[in-house]
Amino acid sequence: MTTPDLSRCRLAIHGGAGVIDRASLTPAREAEFRAALERIAGAAWAKLQAGASALDVVESAVRDLEDFPLFNAGHGAVLNADGVAELDAAIMDGRTRAAGAVAAALTPTHPVSLARAVMEHTEHVLLVGAGADRLAQELGLEQSSPAYFITAERAQQQRRAAASGRVTLDHDSMYNGPDPADKTGTVGAVARDAHGHLAAATSTGGMTNKHPGRVGDTPLIGAGTWAEDQSCAVSATGHGEFFMRSALAHDVHARMVYGQAGLDAACAGALGRVAELGGTGGLIAIGRDGEIALSFNSEGMYRAWVGDDGVLRVAIYNAD
Repeated sequence: MTTPDLSRCRLAIHGGAGVIDRASLTPAREAEFRAALERIAGAAWAKLQAGASALDVVESAVRDLEDFPLFNAGHGAVLNADGVAELDAAIMDGRTRAAGAVAAALTPTHPVSLARAVMEHTEHVLLVGAGADRLAQELGLEQSSPAYFITAERAQQQRRAAASGRVTLDHDSMYNGPDPADKTGTVGAVARDAHGHLAAATSTGGMTNKHPGRVGDTPLIGAGTWAEDQSCAVSATGHGEFFMRSALAHDVHARMVYGQAGLDAACAGALGRVAELGGTGGLIAIGRDGEIALSFNSEGMYRAWVGDDGVLRVAIYNAD
């Protein structure tokens, strides 16, 4: 085992990417988002500095993001066409490439923790629907009634989407309309710990008014989530169908390992392939050497990070 060195620690979290402009958020709502990102990233950074593993830190950060009702994960997740929150999450350990994921789950209070349980307590990588909920019950993980995940804002958002006959994307004003409550998104975290190990986790409710049973990129290892010490840790957010078709997260890894690209170039290239297909979104990534990328091809991405200078930064807009 390597000697722990706190200077190796890095962290980034996100709360979704898309059409995010200053006119769409009141000053009070913007301050609420910034305060949540700072609080959650600050708590995760403190854990890293106390010697916690990257895997523990990304799970903890995503749990906190799932508890914040303005982001599209856990409590406050978007609703499908039946008015139900179907929850997707994934986690991956860069040390071993062990991974776990859940999709279309209805009851885990913290879907990311159920994803970790899949990784650590089963021989599987991905469990879906009733099977995922059953595992949570078998292992005694915290579960909640499906009603717990529904907020008034999400119910209104789903009704607007259903009335217009649309399936709406995170942070997309073309679909979601002018209500700032609609400008919320998938959450994720990536970390590098004092031993230099990487980990990534992502959690989402998917797309508003989606067909029941729809699964996006978040729980698909290599699409929305990836971690490997040899290359990088990646958590993505955006239009999942395009991310799946381009294997976005693994594409970043492949460009680094097989193409010898740096992290920034690898992320830009991978997002370029998404754009070629017509998709938008973003990703956060930490490279094997500790570099951080916060890449998106949309107008903004809710994000917070701590780099090699140890300073916690928060940004929302493209020009932040």
